[in-house]
Amino acid sequence: MHISKKSSTFAPDFAPMSEQNHYIVNLSRLPIGTHSFDIQLDDDFFASLEKSEILSGTVDCKATLNLREEDYQLNIAVHGTVFVVCDRCLDPMPLDIEDEQEIFSEDENLENRKSIIDNLDLTWLAYEIVSINIPIVHSHQAGECNKQMELLLHDHLCAEPEPEN
Repeated sequence: MHISKKSSTFAPDFAPMSEQNHYIVNLSRLPIGTHSFDIQLDDDFFASLEKSEILSGTVDCKATLNLREEDYQLNIAVHGTVFVVCDRCLDPMPLDIEDEQEIFSEDENLENRKSIIDNLDLTWLAYEIVSINIPIVHSHQAGECNKQMELLLHDHLCAEPEPEN
């Protein structure tokens, strides 16, 4: 996984979370303003997740954080390809992912910026956006499934009798 911060010279504003390869942005240490982060979710990242339907992939993520005195606005755009198991033939299949989401934090009772959630896990938020873009049923296009599995499926189809008129 790769991450870079573009708009500020404050090195300790984000740091890896031990063992999980997530990158956390500490909001209390960032100055008010706009901050950009480039994150890449790669094969190593997806392999480190337990119980994920994503086998592998490469997804480029651009996060733009607009930190204000009492709230923040986070825009995350994701673009790339992930591999999941085809529901029909059980072979890996590619899925193109492209989406953009905005996340707002606003609380009328905030006395100051330190009351905002201190840490944002940008990597996990990007992963969640990727995850919601995976269809519930995923299968290859017609004719692209594993031919041996298609033959097995065809041999085991139950043909229902035609209804009588």
